[in-house]
Amino acid sequence: MDVTDRKILMQLQQNAKQNTKEIATKIGLSVTPTYERIKKLEQQEIIKSYVALVDRSKIGKELIAYCQVTLSKQQKKLADNFKREILLLPDIMECHQVSGNFDYLLKIAVNDISSFHSFINEKLSIIDGISTIHSSFVLDSVKDTSAFNL
Repeated sequence: MDVTDRKILMQLQQNAKQNTKEIATKIGLSVTPTYERIKKLEQQEIIKSYVALVDRSKIGKELIAYCQVTLSKQQKKLADNFKREILLLPDIMECHQVSGNFDYLLKIAVNDISSFHSFINEKLSIIDGISTIHSSFVLDSVKDTSAFNL
């Protein structure tokens, strides 16, 4: 990846609805090479997909929680089961296996505290092998971006 590819990626991260001509103009390249570079970035799966970023408050997802999950044992079977179960829960936006004092960090988006309570009690805590769940709630988002600095 060179500087031009990085410029293209920055443009697409800012607005993926831009057409190739608009991107080409902004990065100082003609349309055909810009198009070819975008296709190459897609084929190499550097660009994984194009998505719409939705304003969560306008769709009723008012509460964001981060949950630190610890498994009862460090066994492959438990970890594999946990990962399978997490993939089935659409309220979980992100799940990261981490180092440190807990095993997984989850980002959860729900309507309100009552929905979160139901989610924890009826969906998350029933997954076999979970030892502890510690939750923190987002009070204010100082910075919220999905774009990588290239």
